[in-house]
Amino acid sequence: MRICRTPAEMYAVCRELRQAGLTLGLVPTMGALHQGHMSLVAAAKSGCDAVAVSIFVNPTQFGPSEDYSAYPRTFEEDCRKLEAAGVDLLFAPVAEDMYPVGNTTLVDPGEIGRRLDGASRPGHFRGVATIVTRLFNIVQPNRAYFGQKDAAQVAVIRNIVRDLNLAVDVVVCPIVREPDGLAMSSRNRYLSIEERKLALVLYQVLSAAAQLARSGANADAIRDYLQSSIAASPDLRLDYVAVVQPDTLLAVPDLSAGALVAVAAWVGKTRLIDNLLLPPGLPEA
Repeated sequence: MRICRTPAEMYAVCRELRQAGLTLGLVPTMGALHQGHMSLVAAAKSGCDAVAVSIFVNPTQFGPSEDYSAYPRTFEEDCRKLEAAGVDLLFAPVAEDMYPVGNTTLVDPGEIGRRLDGASRPGHFRGVATIVTRLFNIVQPNRAYFGQKDAAQVAVIRNIVRDLNLAVDVVVCPIVREPDGLAMSSRNRYLSIEERKLALVLYQVLSAAAQLARSGANADAIRDYLQSSIAASPDLRLDYVAVVQPDTLLAVPDLSAGALVAVAAWVGKTRLIDNLLLPPGLPEA
């Protein structure tokens, strides 16, 4: 596995691969890799001739009171995992190279970037949009792989690709869960043993919401159920619940065309997100 440290080096190596006629897959990450990340790597390996992974804890997507400095950094361990998985290229730049002195250009995704996580984390999706666009410009992959757990991020990135006519296919892979259902996340390592048990509420209420939807509950009933269920847990602090169209993140009046059901909540000092997709054609109430 070749490790590239600068944008210029990464661009040159990726250009050589493209000129050789190879399809290139990119898995953008912030490191602290777990099986969710590695499932994206596996998908890229199966769909592309060469696979690049980026590890970059992006400062522009963290708010002033968020965990940028404390975000887990496990670079050596990550490298071992990626090498064992057969990754061809690792792009591991420093912030000074991704955001040089005097650089003022940011990518604002517009209104979609102010929905769900963007509403409670102002500027977050502007940071995501900026770094993903820069990665796409440096690597110029044929396909880029993202996890369904970050459903709002997926919607924002798809919107950017469409609006800016970027020549990359966005591939979304299913959420990878622990045996008890907790969605895998780098932030799970922040949780104490007791908080880890409390965090299961998110998966449990989503599972119950899916059953309600299959029984004919409408979008408002699903929202009300999620809101009251999470609020009833005194050890969780609700950020949002949403029943929305997956591509626009706008609230849906009914579930006939399917929907994204998403939740975010604080467990202690750790903010966790989870979601599920409801298929179209569910029974009406």
